[in-house]
Amino acid sequence: MLIATLIAAKSLPVDALDQARSLLASKGGKIGDQKWLAPEKAIDLSLEDISLVDARAVFFDSMPGIDVFVQNDEHRRKKLLISDMDSTAIADECMDELADYAGFRKESEEITIRAMRGELNFDESLKARTKLLAGLKTSVIQECVRDRIHLTPGIKTLIQTMNANGAHCFLVSGGFLDFAVPVAKEIGFEKPFANTLEVEGDTLTGRVLDPILGPETKKEILQEECQRFGIKLEETITLGDGANDIPMIEAAGLGVAYHAKPRTVSHSDAHISYGDMTAILFAQGYTPDEWVK
Repeated sequence: MLIATLIAAKSLPVDALDQARSLLASKGGKIGDQKWLAPEKAIDLSLEDISLVDARAVFFDSMPGIDVFVQNDEHRRKKLLISDMDSTAIADECMDELADYAGFRKESEEITIRAMRGELNFDESLKARTKLLAGLKTSVIQECVRDRIHLTPGIKTLIQTMNANGAHCFLVSGGFLDFAVPVAKEIGFEKPFANTLEVEGDTLTGRVLDPILGPETKKEILQEECQRFGIKLEETITLGDGANDIPMIEAAGLGVAYHAKPRTVSHSDAHISYGDMTAILFAQGYTPDEWVK
């Protein structure tokens, strides 16, 4: 059975269901059962006489102000979640914030934007941004984590709720472990994966140690953790915002683009453009009384 979950950032418009019926009818589909997950905010609609591909296509960017997830009811509650860090689990880009301390924020941001759009090779863009950090004291990293890093709204509730329901949750970043370790600990991820900055004494050299964790590595981690825990890919969900997240987004049972770049959105099964991370809980059928806050 196909389920479409409509989630509003605040409240669903009074004509939201009529809009959904009209969109489905354009492809010969219709709405069956309805179930409110949260009054006036999130609702499940069972879909009839329409394929998954067609249902996702008719809802894609067709209901302004509403995030829509369309999926099979089977394996809806995921057993494994992997999230990107920068601009996904956190609201910031760590490398750009760190480069600001070195006086190269603008240069770093320009490289980051092009890399996230897929215009630059990830490894080379990472090395170029890391080079801007040469000469910074390692103590600056702790200061940056303390003063510049902000968790994405709803991320702790998402991860802690899934943890409480037996899921495995991992943070996978093309950034640095110096940020990923404290972020993962605060949110509740089981383990962080990220790159390692080279340090000499108490100073950053401007180099990143091999091997570099990039787009394909993220996908490989997803596959390896599935194998380790005996979890099917259909039982997984991945979250990301940039081009380097596309391989793991495409490989997962439900690949979600979070307030993402257009290219990433086009490769996702669903995208969150209006709400926060609790939308992922609604998408899995969790009601607010089941959330761990």
